[in-house]
Amino acid sequence: MKRPISIRRLHPRLRLDRRAVIRAVQVLEANRAALRVPGRDAGSSAELSVVFLTDAALAALHGSFLADPSPTDVITFPGPSPEAGEEICVSADAARRQRPRGDFSSELMLYLAHGWLHLAGHDDRAPAPRRAMRRAEARALALLRRAGAIPRFSFQPSSARR
Repeated sequence: MKRPISIRRLHPRLRLDRRAVIRAVQVLEANRAALRVPGRDAGSSAELSVVFLTDAALAALHGSFLADPSPTDVITFPGPSPEAGEEICVSADAARRQRPRGDFSSELMLYLAHGWLHLAGHDDRAPAPRRAMRRAEARALALLRRAGAIPRFSFQPSSARR
């Protein structure tokens, strides 16, 4: 059974295809063994929420929940129990800054995959686990590319009206 996945776009200028983002997450979840995730089962049937935010909004969450108000690219919130939902919060601004003229969609998907890997049990606080996380990120992006599952993300010009 596939777990429910919700996508929220709280960045006013980011454009995305929710179905394509859901498909990308489903590809990751269907390939846990290939991604060599540690023992913990990421959420199983619990809902996964993916939220795309501005730098300011993610920095506010970073300050509120981790006592560090500095900007960051992704924060994850594991559920307190296997039945509880999980959340990945991603800064679209950070990805755009990192890849202003490059592959913005792959960079943003890297951040989402990074958050998913955290929920699956990867840690990146110490050097050895950080290297394992980087290898898992590379495998995740390669897997998504082979599956044609990297969603297209774009920014609406700031002067455009909704």
